Amino acid sequence: MKTRSIQIILMGIIALVALSGVVMLLWNLVIPSIFGLTAINFWQALGLFVLVRILFGRLRVNFGRNSILRSRMDERSDIRKKWMEMSPEQREEFINRRRQYGNK
Repeated sequence: MKTRSIQIILMGIIALVALSGVVMLLWNLVIPSIFGLTAINFWQALGLFVLVRILFGRLRVNFGRNSILRSRMDERSDIRKKWMEMSPEQREEFINRRRQYGNK
């Protein structure tokens, strides 16, 4: 259990360093030539990456395997469950409403 935690922490650090490096390289290749701003160093890229995650991304890190796929599958299973609970008349009404909405 302890080695698994250490591996996860090390992988997180490696991912953070790699992503910060990518942010730095992309910034330095694109932004100065387009907007005339100065190049940034690694630590500025790290700060920018963290800031963007705070403002636009989610801070939660999910280590579950295929976590994005799993959440999509859960959403689909909820929709499927609702569909299965509908009577044939409700399904037909739903399909007709979808067709009318799509043609507007």
